[in-house]
Parts: sequence; C-alpha cells; structure tokens
Amino acid sequence: MNRKRMGLCVMAALVCGAAVELMAEEATIELALAGKADLVVKRGYTAEAAACVECHAKETPGVVEGWRSSRMAHVGVSCYDCHSVEKSSPMASQCSGIKGTETFISPMVSPTTCARCHPAEVEQFSKSGHARLAAVPVVDSEKFKTLMYKLEGGEFMHPDVPGSTASRSTGCQQCHGTEIELGPDNKPINDTWPGGVGQRYPDGGIGNCTVCHTRHMFSIAEARKPEACASCHLGPDHPDIEIYLSSKHGQVFLAHGDDWTWDSPPDAWEPGDYKAPTCATCHMSGIGELKTTHNINERLHWDLVHPKSVVRSGERGDGEKGRPLMEKVCKNCHGPTHTGSFMGQLDQAVALYNEYYEGAEKMREELAARKLLKGDRWSDGFMELHYYLWHHTGRRARHGAAMNGPDYAHWHGFFQIFQVYKDMQAIYDYRIKHGEIEELSTVMNSGPE
Repeated sequence: MNRKRMGLCVMAALVCGAAVELMAEEATIELALAGKADLVVKRGYTAEAAACVECHAKETPGVVEGWRSSRMAHVGVSCYDCHSVEKSSPMASQCSGIKGTETFISPMVSPTTCARCHPAEVEQFSKSGHARLAAVPVVDSEKFKTLMYKLEGGEFMHPDVPGSTASRSTGCQQCHGTEIELGPDNKPINDTWPGGVGQRYPDGGIGNCTVCHTRHMFSIAEARKPEACASCHLGPDHPDIEIYLSSKHGQVFLAHGDDWTWDSPPDAWEPGDYKAPTCATCHMSGIGELKTTHNINERLHWDLVHPKSVVRSGERGDGEKGRPLMEKVCKNCHGPTHTGSFMGQLDQAVALYNEYYEGAEKMREELAARKLLKGDRWSDGFMELHYYLWHHTGRRARHGAAMNGPDYAHWHGFFQIFQVYKDMQAIYDYRIKHGEIEELSTVMNSGPE
C-alpha cells in the first residue's frame, strides 16, 4: 500500500472513530443561517456547543460558514471545543450570549488549546523560528522598541508625548506577534491583539497556528500554497514570495497550480500531486523519506537573515543537519549534480556577501573608535547605509541565491550592495581624512530598491 493510500485510510479511521464517540451524546440543533432555509444538523454536540453554533450562525454567519466546510466540523469539533476555557483562566470572559452562565470563553486561542489534538505539530512548531524567536524583536528588543515608538511612532517630534503604537500594531506585530495585554474583563487591550506567528498568550502559549491555517476553515490546502507565506515574507527586506514567483518553481506553480491536488493527508502529499515545490514543500512537508514537520528551521543550513551569515546553531536550528535534509527534498526532482551545483552557488553568494559585510564592519569600528559616528544612527549617513547593506540589499542577494531568483540575487542584491558599499567607503574616507563628520548627509535615497 503506498503512502498516500495509507494516509487516507488512517484519516478515515480517525474520522470514523471521532464520529462514533460523538454520537454517544447525540443532539439535534436547528440553525437559521443568514439568508438560507433552516438547517437541521444531527451531530454529537453538547447543549453548550450547540448553543454557540446556533447563536453565531445568526451573529457571525461568515465564521460559521467557514467552520461548516472545515474538517473540524466534519469530525464534530465545534466553537465551544476551541474557545471554551476554565473560569480560572487568565483569558476567561463571557460574550453577551452566555452572560451569567457557568460557561467561559476566550476569543484568543493559543497553541496550548491546539495541542490537545495536535501535540506533535505544536511541539515541532514551538522549536521553530516561528514561535518564541519571531516575537523577540517586538517584545524583547529595546532597540526595536525605540525604532517602533520613538522614531516610527513619532515621539522624536514631540519628546514629551508617548510614541504612537500604530507602527507596531498595524505592521510589526501582524507578522512577528506581540505579548497580549488584558484589561479588567480579560479582553485584549493596548492594540496587542490580533497578532502574528509569534504571538504570546496570557495562558503561556506561544505561537499562532491561524497565521497559516486561517480561521475558521483551518485548511491544509491553504497552508500549502505559497500565498500562505506571502503576508509576511515579502517586500524590500525579504522578498521571498516575489523571489519564488519569479523562479522556475514559481513559474510552474503559476502555470499549472490550479490543477494540482492540494488536500492530500500529511506525509501523503508527494510529487504527482504537484509538479513543482511550494514554500511548504521545501521547508515543512513530508516528501520522499522526509516526514512532515512544523519546525521550519530543520532543513536550513545558513542564517540568511542577520547581519552576517553563519551556519545555524542553537535555537535557530542545526545547520549541519539542515543541509542534508534540504538536499533530500531536492533529490525528489533533481539529480546530485544539479543539487550540488546549486548549493555550491549559494555558498559562494554567502561568502561574497560576508566579505562585503566584514569590510563595512571594519570601517564602522574604526569610525566609532575615532568618535566619527553620530549618536543618532538614523541621522548618520554612514550608519543608514550600513543598515541597508545587510537588512535590505544583503538579504535580497542571499535569499535570491537560495531560492533561484537571479534578478533578486543580482540587480536587487549584489549590484546594489556594491553601490552602497562604495558610498560607505566615500563617507569613511572623508571622515578619516578630515577628522570630522560631514555637516549634511549625502545619503539622499534611503532604502534602495
């Protein structure tokens, strides 16, 4: 029996088992869905669960429609199963429909809830860069808080007025996540919810599964498509979706992806269901002898995000193990010569980028030693370029090389890296020669594209 057929059989057994257990408490609920005839559903829901579905079918019909077509609904998992909490929970609250009852719910669902049914997935996810590490810049980094509030939040214009949270709440936290703060009614306050993949919850849970498996369908097909990653992995600093769509893998996806099979069970989604990999295929999916994983660090070798690229270690993954795992993904479609050549080209790109960065760092250290850098790095032309060298052009070059995006590796990458570097050299030479910082910055275009 092949892996796909085995996966389907296991899934069928699980569904049947869940249905048998639920029928022990069979109840009948009548739903008046907005704009539709009454719908009678016979399922094994408790009275509390049935009441939630019935009420939300009237109040938020879009949510119920999404849930109704999901696998969770098909096996009898209801609103109540995910949103109900103990009265003692720090997130316990009551909506208008259950005021005064002994039922307590939370609009926030943390991975501690998801782990009841998906323990392996949550454990893998918790070890990935999508969990604790994702929210570090927003929650733990004082430098980033200065950037978000004092600078981007406008506090520098009015030093006596606290900075706006708009930059964080509408931008940073929507991808990175933040730490949820609660008011007296245990509802989120201070624009700390909703948030992105590294969200930190009052019950201790870290991570946000619904970033990829969006509410309330929680679709496995949706999470496998590159669009699932595009909300965060895009733009001038890490244009991953743009790189993917301009690569040969992306070209095949755009041409034929509508005809692919997207909903095969985990570990049974194999070449044949698709003709080219998506982000999920390479970084997460079961393929060949590899098992599905929700730890996106596992198959990575280089750290291509930070100022200098090094082989991953510690909390960021084991890069020595990561390279062979990624090669196992590649070998499902490519021979060893092709794969080896591609990895070698990536290593060369990383080495060249590191050479540029080390040269920039050497200049920065000498200027700092001679007190030829401004106290405010964001008004210092040299430091502004230093940031864009690694955070924008440098990432584009490295990510383009890693994902077969030649225009991003070259024109958006190394071509601009050398331009930025030469401008940095000119500023460095002036300051060393004259022993002073130029009166006005010569940097006119911050953030080269």
